[in-house]
Amino acid sequence: MERRTFLGMTAAALSPTPAPAAPNVKLGVDLFSIRDQGWSPIEYLDYCAKWGAKVVHFSEIRFIRNLEPENLKQVRAHAEELGIEIEIGMRSICPTSTLFDPKQGTAEEQLTRMIAAAQTVGSKIVRCVLGSSADRTSAIPLEQHIENTVKVLHNVRSRVVDAGLKVAIENHAGDMQGRELKSLIEGAGPDFVGACLDAGNPLWTLEDPHVTLEALAPYVLTSHVRDTAVWLAPEGAAVAWSRMGEGNIDIASYVRRYIERCPGRALSLEIIVTGPRYFNYRDPKFWDGYRSVPAWDFARFLSIAEKGQPKPAPPPLRGEAAKTRQREDLEASLTWTKDFLARL
Repeated sequence: MERRTFLGMTAAALSPTPAPAAPNVKLGVDLFSIRDQGWSPIEYLDYCAKWGAKVVHFSEIRFIRNLEPENLKQVRAHAEELGIEIEIGMRSICPTSTLFDPKQGTAEEQLTRMIAAAQTVGSKIVRCVLGSSADRTSAIPLEQHIENTVKVLHNVRSRVVDAGLKVAIENHAGDMQGRELKSLIEGAGPDFVGACLDAGNPLWTLEDPHVTLEALAPYVLTSHVRDTAVWLAPEGAAVAWSRMGEGNIDIASYVRRYIERCPGRALSLEIIVTGPRYFNYRDPKFWDGYRSVPAWDFARFLSIAEKGQPKPAPPPLRGEAAKTRQREDLEASLTWTKDFLARL
């Protein structure tokens, strides 16, 4: 019997509207891009299939609803029917991070559940994070957070390896620069730990994302890609995430280099359009969280900001209007990316 899916269409009817991406690039979607839709995992998969995605990145448990085996088996079966590869993820695995949720169990317990879920749903990785920019200025130094994360990873190594999986740590929300995540990966063991490389988050650590890419390319397992606008402001520098092609970080060169350095890895769009976040680097106290940033690295970041122009914040939206805007932002970015890849 023919199974009806998203918007009443059959799986066979779901085909990308825009031109297909370059055949050697696994174009993907991180579902955080459309985080407020309230869809079921099946509906998320159908929507992404309609836009030609080959990878769907369930970056948080809420997008896949739950980790019950029956749910995961149904999601896997539908993804296989659509020809889509699934990646799953969770949040913090650092027990001392401000982002860590101890109510869900120890970091090791949470990771162990995700390892089992990844096996069931067919994901080759478990994406997770250390924390956020708050961990750069907390009472515990960032270096200690990194060490604590490495300990957790060592404690689950045998489970990850036995499952044939890898753990992909994201440079997340301003927690680590590329070289800092590289040190975490090497400390834990690159045989079972790698990077989920985010293109927008480096700017929250005063880092040129091209520098981040070069530092982490040998370790990349998957990615989150979006454009960013950066400019000088009285407060210092302003950073606003944007649709693909609407920033000034030279996202085209970034994507081209990513494809060269990380062949076969998913190029997954995580589109988040924000107003400016200000980094008051002129205030000496600001540097309490960034004292390890090399001067040459900050100079690269500053060079981007000097070339940027102020970008107005998007109007605040709620309810259905916000959901519609998220889809529009993602779809415009998918169209830009497919057009760019077609020209390579």
